[in-house]
Amino acid sequence: MSVLKANCPSCAGPIEFTAGSTIVVVCPFCRSAVARTDRKLEDLGKVAEIMQSESPLKLGLSGEFLGHRFELTGRAQLKHEKGGFWDEWYATFSNGWVGWLAEAQGKFYMTFYQPIPQNLAVPSFENLQLGQFVNEIPSKTPLKVVEKGIAASVAADGQIPYKLEPNERSSYADLAGKENAFGTIDYSFSPPYVFVGQQVTLKDIGLGNAKPAEREARTVSSTAMSCPNCAGPLELLAPDKTERVTCPFCNSLLDVNKGNLKFLHALKPSPDAHEFIAPIGAEGSFAKFCDGEKLKIIGAMVRSVTIDGIKYFWHEYLLYNPKVGFRWLVHSDNHWNFVETVNPAEVETTTLLGHSRAKYDGKNFRIFQDAPAQVEYVKGEFYWRVEQGDQVRAVDYVSPPLMLSQEIDANEVNWSVGHYLTNDEVEKAFGVPDLPKPRNVAPNQPFTGGFYIKAGFALLALLLVVAIFMIPLGGLSSVAYSENITLQPMSSISAAQTVFTKPFDLKGNRNVQISANAQSVNNSWVALEFDLVDENNNLIESVPVDVEYYSGVEGGESWTEGSKSQDATVSAVPAGKYVMRIQGTWQDWQKPMPVTVKVEQNVMRGVNFCGAFLLLAIVPVLALIRKFSFESKRWSESMFGGS
Repeated sequence: MSVLKANCPSCAGPIEFTAGSTIVVVCPFCRSAVARTDRKLEDLGKVAEIMQSESPLKLGLSGEFLGHRFELTGRAQLKHEKGGFWDEWYATFSNGWVGWLAEAQGKFYMTFYQPIPQNLAVPSFENLQLGQFVNEIPSKTPLKVVEKGIAASVAADGQIPYKLEPNERSSYADLAGKENAFGTIDYSFSPPYVFVGQQVTLKDIGLGNAKPAEREARTVSSTAMSCPNCAGPLELLAPDKTERVTCPFCNSLLDVNKGNLKFLHALKPSPDAHEFIAPIGAEGSFAKFCDGEKLKIIGAMVRSVTIDGIKYFWHEYLLYNPKVGFRWLVHSDNHWNFVETVNPAEVETTTLLGHSRAKYDGKNFRIFQDAPAQVEYVKGEFYWRVEQGDQVRAVDYVSPPLMLSQEIDANEVNWSVGHYLTNDEVEKAFGVPDLPKPRNVAPNQPFTGGFYIKAGFALLALLLVVAIFMIPLGGLSSVAYSENITLQPMSSISAAQTVFTKPFDLKGNRNVQISANAQSVNNSWVALEFDLVDENNNLIESVPVDVEYYSGVEGGESWTEGSKSQDATVSAVPAGKYVMRIQGTWQDWQKPMPVTVKVEQNVMRGVNFCGAFLLLAIVPVLALIRKFSFESKRWSESMFGGS
């Protein structure tokens, strides 16, 4: 690879252009941005030193992407119009590729210049709308606009492949697509330059072992790190990221500019009387998030929404680790959520029956709230220029234990997902004992009784299967005896008539059902007593069977009561030969009483099944009732109601 060696036109110090694509080199001696042209080297002016950072990246670091080696040879630092810096690392590949590795808020994006077909043109910055798909950009997946802004080039180091003008302001738009696709439109060129690639992790680019750099001791004076309002000493926890900080001594909101503090105004007292539970500077880790990396609380805020004239407050804690970036811990009604951003392109929204719904990661989310969220109070450090009174449109969707949230302002759309945490998880993570017990039901609080519902209905299904299989195993019912008998008229209504049947055989271990059918009973009754007599030992099993039937017409409508046939069942009797003694009394005792008597065995009555079914159904039914109550309480707090 050829190397162009020259002398800085400003200080005459030696500089090198090591890559053919390099246009500008920042002189390491005088900080001049030196551009090479066809005829000579041009001094573009001084550039500021790179803001101190805990970034795991550095110039000269080598990695690998898509099987090709690269080296970080340059770094540009840009500042957002609303505050906040991000870095763009110039990556030169061994195969001649030229890439950019953007680093913002702990996330990394590898992109490459993407030519636009001659017959197409990307929309102008003014006509670009948030959420709009830019189909003119060739990409493996459609890209939509998630942010519009204006950036200023404030610092640089090493080699840069474009003509960097110090402090030049330019418009840009960030795009996102599914499967971590990412793109940027740079409107500082005409026509605009387009860069397309994807979000990556350090592991994806062969830098998984890169460690956050240790910040050098700050060189600013003690005066610069004192509150300009009360002179109280301040120490920034994330100085390379912080744009706003509050003074813990005089409650002032301060602007941060490379370590220099500027008094903005005194904060108004928080309308929320509750104190922040976790202190600024506390460190904690959650095993199931961020690979268990420790996260430090660097800021906290009170936010609110107003619904039907009532203001509701909650607390949000800003967590930071230079290796994983920023996360949030949200505290509302003593419920907790761990919140991390998601790719907006991975979220699909639809409208069903007038209500918005969302789908993310294969899960369906139901809208819970849509209202302006306002910043009421802040404490600690923040990576953007936060102000009391700042508002965004906040839309929350729930699919317990997850909450999918969208925040929209004029220039940006952000999506995040909140994971519900128990008090025990938060106490363990931050060592905060005895957290207050949750109030009400949280929007994404999971119902804990689901196991009893599933297990209960599984047992009921098992019982049904067993009952079905028991029918053929137990055999079909059989008639042991059947006869039409006639009881002769009685001498009085209390003088019972007695008859005996012929002998019949009964099998053991099977129930016995005795039925009586008296068709002559009409608006009358007959009381029968059946005695099963074992001929071997004269043991008797008695079974009463009463038949009564009444009918008539009342008010022009006919009615009936009772039945002309009844039966009774006894459990299994010993196998053997039996006779049956029948005693009867009946209302019309002066007349004979014909009765059809039948003895059956192995009759499927389902009493045991029904008893077992009802017993097993108690737990899941109670759990269902509890779930309905739980969900009713949840959705009673929603703007969109429902139960």
